Parts: sequence; C-alpha cells; structure tokens
Amino acid sequence: MEVRDSNGTLLKEGDSVNVIKDLKVRGSSGVVKRGTMVKNIKLTDDAVEIEGRVDKSTMVLKTEFLKKA
Repeated sequence: MEVRDSNGTLLKEGDSVNVIKDLKVRGSSGVVKRGTMVKNIKLTDDAVEIEGRVDKSTMVLKTEFLKKA
C-alpha cells in the first residue's frame, strides 16, 4: 500500500510532515494550526490516514492535509 501526501510525495514510517490547513479536533475545542510539524509518523491500515503525536497527544490525520517536511 502506498501512502501519499497532498503533493503526491510517498510517505513512510518515521517521516515528518507539516499540516497545510488549520484542522479542528473532534471531541475537543482545540485546533491543530497550519504549519504544525508532526514527527515520526506511523502508517495505518488506511492509505489516506496516518498516526502522529501533536501537542503530546496521538492523533489520526488525513494525508490530504499534510505535506512531507
């Protein structure tokens, strides 16, 4: 399975990505701001989602809102 960011760049385990759009966090009043760096990502079973730590919490993010750093 190939996982690609918003620009079509191939992503792999341990890469770092940047958020390209402000994202509302479901179940919280928080927001992940544009430009936030997510380091050491983990791939999931879904080709359009990755898992990463943002502000000391683990989140699942859609790859359409990310670009490889």
